Amino acid sequence: MTGNLASDDKPQILIVEDDLDLSEMLNAYFRVQNYDVLTASWGEDALRISREETVDLVVLDIRLPDIDGYEVCRQLRAQHRTQDIPIIFLTEKRDRVDKLHGLELGVVDYITKPFDLQEIRLRVRNALNRVKRQPLMNPVTELPEGTLMDERLETLIFGEDENWALLVLSIPNLTEFRERYGFMVADDVLRTIAIMLKNALREHGNEADYVGHLSPEEFVIQTTKDKVTTIHDRIMARIRQSREYFYPVKDRALAREELEKNPLRMSSGKIERTEGKYATLDELKKALTEATVPEI
Repeated sequence: MTGNLASDDKPQILIVEDDLDLSEMLNAYFRVQNYDVLTASWGEDALRISREETVDLVVLDIRLPDIDGYEVCRQLRAQHRTQDIPIIFLTEKRDRVDKLHGLELGVVDYITKPFDLQEIRLRVRNALNRVKRQPLMNPVTELPEGTLMDERLETLIFGEDENWALLVLSIPNLTEFRERYGFMVADDVLRTIAIMLKNALREHGNEADYVGHLSPEEFVIQTTKDKVTTIHDRIMARIRQSREYFYPVKDRALAREELEKNPLRMSSGKIERTEGKYATLDELKKALTEATVPEI
């Protein structure tokens, strides 16, 4: 995840605030607190910086001269590089609806001006600590990813089991889909596919089968050679039947039109232990990537 901090690194925070006096004060304050600080006065500048720099947390004013903080947040959440960065909103408004709007966009905290410097320091520290403490599970699907998935794959490389098979399923154009229909709709797609995968394993797999993420848009299933084709066929059939329901259009005819114009594509691949010995995790992942081909 973007927000995970290396133990020897200073956290780098981005302050997006058009009040230059306030921005400079926060910049100086957090540098004394042993943070690296980047600043932006415009929303578009904040988006550019977030693409170019590794940012661990964003302190984001809602009212900006160009695009508002909500739009900055939406665009950060729509990009793979920045989708998991914790965001704290700064605002002068006390409207409950305003706050709920921010929370719907995945904002982790909300501070109303004027604020106490000690308060914002604690909120920033707590948000970063939550990122460091969070389990290695995908926040959308709640399936294992990262180190947990790597450890599972390494047991296949160095273990004695000769009967394993891996099935990888990816959504290569999910980023474009997210940009067109919104991050909430894209998250629903990921959650729905995760449920389909778990159901297929429950119905056709083995008790010890496993499912997780190679990346946020890639799923991998560990099963056995005799089950992998059946599980694959079951999953792809369910996705084909359900794809039009992924589109945020209540009228099914319009949803089918959207599907024709902007198809959500799926790729898949599978490898088995008999296809080769893998000396390292990178070799196994490379084999999975090379086995993946467009399917839908």
